[in-house]
Order: sequence, then C-alpha cells, then structure tokens
Amino acid sequence: MLRILALISLFWTISLVPATAQDVADDARAATGGAQTLEDILRRQEGLNLDESFRSDLTGDPDAAAAITEQLGTLGGASDPDLWRGVRYSNIDISTQERGPAATTLIQDGGMWWLEFRESTLLTFALYAMGGTLLALGLFYAIRGRIRIHGEKTGRTITRFKAFERFGHWLLASSFIILALTGIITLFGRKFLIPAFGHESFSALAVVSKWVHNNVSWAFMIALVIVFVVWVVHNIPDRTDLAWMAKAGGLFGGDHPPAKKFNAGQKMIFWGVIVLGGSISLSGLSLLFPFEFNLFGHTFSLLNSWGVPGWVGLSDLPYPLQPQEEMQFAQLWHALVSFVLIAVIFAHIYLGSVGMEGAFDAMGKGEVEEQWAREHHSIWAEEVAGPQHPKEGDA
Repeated sequence: MLRILALISLFWTISLVPATAQDVADDARAATGGAQTLEDILRRQEGLNLDESFRSDLTGDPDAAAAITEQLGTLGGASDPDLWRGVRYSNIDISTQERGPAATTLIQDGGMWWLEFRESTLLTFALYAMGGTLLALGLFYAIRGRIRIHGEKTGRTITRFKAFERFGHWLLASSFIILALTGIITLFGRKFLIPAFGHESFSALAVVSKWVHNNVSWAFMIALVIVFVVWVVHNIPDRTDLAWMAKAGGLFGGDHPPAKKFNAGQKMIFWGVIVLGGSISLSGLSLLFPFEFNLFGHTFSLLNSWGVPGWVGLSDLPYPLQPQEEMQFAQLWHALVSFVLIAVIFAHIYLGSVGMEGAFDAMGKGEVEEQWAREHHSIWAEEVAGPQHPKEGDA
C-alpha cells in the first residue's frame, strides 16, 4: 500500500513541474496531428523565432521523395501539405517539361531573408541616405548661405561646356532622375502607395513604371559612356587637388583654391558617378536578362578563395548560388548602390543650382561669367582667356 501511495505522490509531483514552451507547442501540435497551431502563425507574423523543424521533418523518412509521392491506394494521393512542404524544403525531386534554369524551384524558402531585408533594412537605409543628405544640405545652406561671386562681374563670358558635352550631361541627369523615381515606386510602392491610392491604381502605375525603368536604362548607360569619354582626361587627379582638398574648396569660407577645368570635388563626383553608375548598370543588365549574367556567384567564389571574409571575421560567402539567389543579390545591390548615388547627386544638384551663384550657367547656357571662372577655376580660366589684366588705377 505504501508503494502505491509513493508512486501516486511521484506522479503528482512530476505533473506539477511547469512545462517548457516547446513542450506546450509539441502537445498542441500533437492534438492537430502535427500541423502548425495558431500560436505558430502568430509568432511568425510578429517576426519571432520559430523552430520550423516540425514542418520540415514531416516531409517523410530519409527516402523523402518516395515517401511523399507514394500513392495511398484507395485512400487517394499523397497529402497536399506534405507534398508542398517537401517542395519548400527541397526534400523532393521535381521534374518538369520546362528547361529554364529555375524551372524546378517552385518555392524558395531561403528567399525569406531577401524579402525581410527589402521591407526593413533596405527601407531604413534608403531613408537615411536620401533624408540625411537633404537634411545636411539644408543645414549647410542655412549656415553658409549661397556661395556668391566675390569680385566685380566683368560682363564677359567664357565657354565652359560645348553642346555635345551638355547633351551627354543632361541625358545622364534626366534618365537618372526618371530611373530613380520609377525604381522607388517599384521598390516601395506596394508599402506606401497601395494604402493611399488602392490596388488598381497602383497596379497601373507599377506596370508603367517598370516599362519606363527598363527602357530608359539604355539612355542612362549610353550617357554614362558619353560622359566618361568626354571628361575622363580632365578628371585625372593631380597635385592641385591636394591644395583644393586642404581648404575644402573654399566652400566653408575664404578664397577658392586654384583649380583646372574640374576641381577635386567635381572629380570625386565624376568618379563616383562612373563607378557607381557602372555598377548599377551591370546589376541592371543582370535583372533585365535573368539568369544570363551570374555576377555574384563567381564573385563570392573568388572572395572565398582569397580568404577575404575571414579578414573581417565573417564566414565564407554563400556559393554556389541558386538562380533565384543570383537575382535577389543583384536586386539588392542594384537598390543599395542606387541610393548611394542618389545621395551623391543630391549634393551635385545643390551646388550646381541654389548653392552657388553662376554655377548653373555652365550647363544651362554653356557660358560662364569670367569672374566666376577666375574665382573657382583660375588655372583653367587663365588657359582659356589668358591672364587677368589689372584695371586702370590699380597699383
């Protein structure tokens, strides 16, 4: 009798021990035959960690493909949930009549990181890059004001840019602005424009934006080549750039250091546009022709072989990549570099318009006030117009 009472006491004590969250989850799933519960769905929607093994392990035994696709006789075909779990977790062989590079990947579970990055980190980066640059330029204008021509205007002008140079510049500028707007609509329109205008209106706008973006991209790439060919010889760094950098180009006050046709600041913008624009173009071509250019898989392989990830304390970069992963990396790189270039162009537009007196005339008319040229590009102005002669009465 005492032994029976002891066993009852032991079972009673064990039953009082609180169950872990995993035990509770397992018991709840056991009651539904192993299916996910409402708690699982809510945790996923809240972005909390969730052990997915209860789903991936349900795709069958080690011979998962046979277990899933095996017919159940009079009970019917294989379970749809088991079948699609096998597809999602790549535990099942898929054969199709389609021979495309990604035809057999119906569900890419690994792509969830890309979707989450797009909707959170990428959006935050875009807001900081564009909003932060605009805020900094606004503060600079409030403190510094417009950079004026200090000396007396002569009324004479110097040809700053020829017609073909201005054509290349404005083709690049206008195409980039169109690409930036349509790209932002395509990237974030679902999040911000659907609540404002509805699904149907956004659908029409998205279709038009995608078509415009894809076709205007060719104008951008052509203009990028024109600008590079025309101006690269004037944007090679030299010793005069060091003096310009030491005084920050006189942007914060004082005289403007001597400069050739392009000063150090303009050279940095030029090379930024060429390098960033070229990178955007390459990733854009990869997106225009899916699965044709495998840019990232080959790059990751080289970086891993050189041990680059280890230098910064990271594990090896993923390789080989699935076709969808190539497109996901290309899309994110395309967007990230574009936002950096947008920030650079914001600064360029500011200095070429409201930020500096006389600067817009260089691209607007092709002619600049001689005094402006001598103040901002004295070496170039002397080469073009000759040395400045003192006025009568000057000592």
